[in-house]
Parts: sequence; structure tokens; C-alpha cells
Amino acid sequence: MNRIYILLLFFLFSCSQDKQENFTFSTWVGAGKEFKEDLWLKKLNYYDSLGISEILVGGSADILSKIIPLAKKKNIKVHGWMWTLNRPGDTIANKNPDWYAVNRKGQNSLEYRAYVNYYQWLSPFHPEARNHIINNAKKLMEVEGLESVHLDYVRFPDVILGADLQPKYNIVQDKELPEYDYGYHPIAREKFKIIFDKDPIDIKYPELSTEWRQFRLNAVSSLVNEIISIAHSKNKKVTAAVFPFPEMSRQMVRQAWNDWNLDKAYPMLYQNFYRENINWIGFATKQGVSDVDFPIVSGLYAPALRNPEDLEKAILISKKNGAKGISIFTADGLNKEQQKVFIKLSKE
Repeated sequence: MNRIYILLLFFLFSCSQDKQENFTFSTWVGAGKEFKEDLWLKKLNYYDSLGISEILVGGSADILSKIIPLAKKKNIKVHGWMWTLNRPGDTIANKNPDWYAVNRKGQNSLEYRAYVNYYQWLSPFHPEARNHIINNAKKLMEVEGLESVHLDYVRFPDVILGADLQPKYNIVQDKELPEYDYGYHPIAREKFKIIFDKDPIDIKYPELSTEWRQFRLNAVSSLVNEIISIAHSKNKKVTAAVFPFPEMSRQMVRQAWNDWNLDKAYPMLYQNFYRENINWIGFATKQGVSDVDFPIVSGLYAPALRNPEDLEKAILISKKNGAKGISIFTADGLNKEQQKVFIKLSKE
């Protein structure tokens, strides 16, 4: 009898391990401002046909609460995709210009919008801005059945754009330019001054100051970890869309996601932005996996993988290098050949 019991336990443990190690397929998707049941039933049928079992949905708590029961019938998990520090058109934040991030030229992100009009970044140093962001996350935490609060734009504006993006904005960023170097909010400067007896605005080569960089990294990390602590106290998970791997993230957008207590990270491995090949996706995945102790899901960019062979290679190389799944941006834009790759690989 004891032997049968032991064998049964071993079988159940093995099944549990297999379930945990399933390689998942997911996608980011915007929900818009209005819930349409017919549209979501169609979307969910489509995602299910591709083998997609998780969706990262940008939408209000109310809309998410209506999508979740429909998704549950297809065994699709729903994450609440939240724009964290970049808050375009935020009617509450817009009334408080002092909440916004400030660059090295002293320009406020609400008034000077780096690169694109929707870049309207709050400062992680401003206590009221932080509370506003935390409250946004709390609203999602209250949604019954939500798989995670999925943080995005949880960083500073890009101090260095990807090599392929710079020409689009007629910019050459061979060094950190002051108009794109953020984190100089008066509160940040004052706090830094208390510790180091100097104003960071006076640092001649701020890109060489490891203290000033770390100081800004810590402001974002403490915000994320505060959200995670609240979520975990409510038995909710927190995930995040992040830049390719921690060292790169630190340099390009002041984001040290290996210091975060996440349940899962989705590094956006959009190789074309950096003029890199498919092998780079494998390298970035492996680096992320080695830098953290939580699962990694490789984010892939569908328009850069239109060749189905490239898409298949990107998925397989992610898996080979330790990713627990891939997330595509976005499944709604996949062509017929790309769809076939999803269907094929999701069944393997």
C-alpha cells in the first residue's frame, strides 16, 4: 500500500512539474474604451486557435472584469496591462505639472515631450505622483480573476534610442544628450544633495556618475517593489514588460529590473530596433534568465518577424535559452503564415 501511495505521489508531482514547465504563448492587446462582447468572443476564439493561453490587456478595471469570464471559458488567463510612469492624457496628473519628470535642461515632461507627443512621464521621485500610480495599480488588483497587474513604461524616457529608431527622429545619440536625460526633478536633486553634498545638475559628465545613475534606478525600483508588496498582500501577482536585459535597460532607460520582486518579466526583444539578428533574441533571453530568479517570457515583435522561418527561429531560440514562453506584439497583426507557426509550435 505504501508503495502505491509513493508511486501516486510521484505521478502527481510529475504532472505538476510538466504543467509548470509548459511553454506558453501570449499576446499584448488593447481593449479600447468600450467593451463589445461579440468582438471579444471573436478575439478569444482566434487567440485560442493559435494556442495563445494568456493575454496582456490594456483596459480599465471595468472592461477587464467583463473579459475575464469570457476568457476563462477558453482557459485563457488575463493580465491587466498598465502604463505606469508614462501617462499620456491622464486627466488627474495633467492638473499637477509638478508631478512630471524633468530633464537635464530643466524641461518638464508635460511641456517638453521627448520623441513623441504621448511621452508624458511622471517622476518616481514625487510622492503624490507615486501615490497616483500606486492607486492605479490598486484598482487593477481589485479585479476578480486577474492573473497579474502587468506594468509597462516603468522607467524613465529613453536616454538612448535603439539604433534603428534614431534616424526616424533625425537624432544622433552617440552620447547622453541633456534633453533626453531625465530624473532631474527638484525633489530628486534635493535628496541627492543631502546625501552627496552636490547638485546632480552640476555634474560635468553625469553619464559617468554611478551614484547618480543608481540613485535614479532606485527611485523606479522602490516604486515597483512597493506595488508588488501591496499586490502580494492581496494575493495578486505583478509582472512587467521591460527592456531586453538588465544591463542594457540600465543604460538606455534607467531600469534595473533585476532588482524587482516580480512574479514574471516580459523583456521586449524587438531585435530590429537595435539592428540585431534573431540570434540576439537568444542572447538577450539567456542574459535575462541568468540575471533574475523569476520566470522570463520573451517579447517578440511581429512586424520584424514576417518571414515565418524567422518567427519560428525566434520562438525556438527563446525556449532554448530558458524562456518560459513568448509574448507577441501583437497576435492581431499576424499574417496567415505567421499564424501557422503559432499553431504548429503550440502543439509541440
